[in-house]
Amino acid sequence: MTVIGLDLSGPSNAADTACAVFDAADGVLHLRALYCGLNDGDVLSVVSRHAGTDVTLGLDAPLSYQDGGGDRARDRDLRRVLTARGLPSGTIMTPTMTRMAYLTLRGVHLAGLLQRAHPAARIVEVHPMGSLVLAGLDPALATRIKSDESARQHILKSLPAMGMRHLPTAVGSDHELAALGAAYATWQWRTNTPSWHRAAEPPHHPYPMAC
Repeated sequence: MTVIGLDLSGPSNAADTACAVFDAADGVLHLRALYCGLNDGDVLSVVSRHAGTDVTLGLDAPLSYQDGGGDRARDRDLRRVLTARGLPSGTIMTPTMTRMAYLTLRGVHLAGLLQRAHPAARIVEVHPMGSLVLAGLDPALATRIKSDESARQHILKSLPAMGMRHLPTAVGSDHELAALGAAYATWQWRTNTPSWHRAAEPPHHPYPMAC
């Protein structure tokens, strides 16, 4: 089974998009490749290069929005769960708010592209750092991944205990670390062991969400 975690940026900022590709076997994840700086075409190429007959894709971006704007019910519920574990409420942002709208646009578009290119692929919306915190990571570390290299290094060193193997000794950015976390959340969902999840609610919310 192939598990791919994608940390997306907005459409005009491909430099901040990262992708982690893992093989899942014997109850652990084995890193096959880690990429950064991907536009939509690059993402399609990477997935096509690595996807086998059983591939699950986890995208760290909203893959739907609420008709009329505001939170989806799943956003409100996950925010409640994560704030109870010590993460700030802004960890979960409304898909249509100004800071998130372009990311939502890209997430919806790219999920559709990937589904058309790989109809058998399973796609899930994930929250990487939330998933790691629910698995036991100190939330104070998760809130510092953009600004604190030592926090990133500490998180990276904690991942083997969560079943992730052949990781790099360092990551170049918080986006690469988030891609690893996205793959972890995706794997947990694919193996029916997520800390939190919501099923797809078609037609408005066609993809499940997991953390």
